[in-house]
Amino acid sequence: MENNSNICQSCGMPLQYDPNQGGTNTDNSLSEKYCSYCFANGKFKDDGISLQEKIDKNVQKAVEQMGMDEAKARAMAESILPTLERWKS
Repeated sequence: MENNSNICQSCGMPLQYDPNQGGTNTDNSLSEKYCSYCFANGKFKDDGISLQEKIDKNVQKAVEQMGMDEAKARAMAESILPTLERWKS
């Protein structure tokens, strides 16, 4: 499992795989916490999404784009996402 500091704190993607090396803050600097798929100009691209909706979205992407088994993808998303900074209560 990835160290939480090396993964997007919204979706769990390893930041090393982000083609843009991270999302952007309001000052256009690179975010050290969030990937470019989740975060731009200091805002979440999917602002207002619930944790469950994010889990479902991640599972769909893992199955469709990565060919991952749905049960495995769901188990991973359900175990990782709630531990990330964006989703901690």
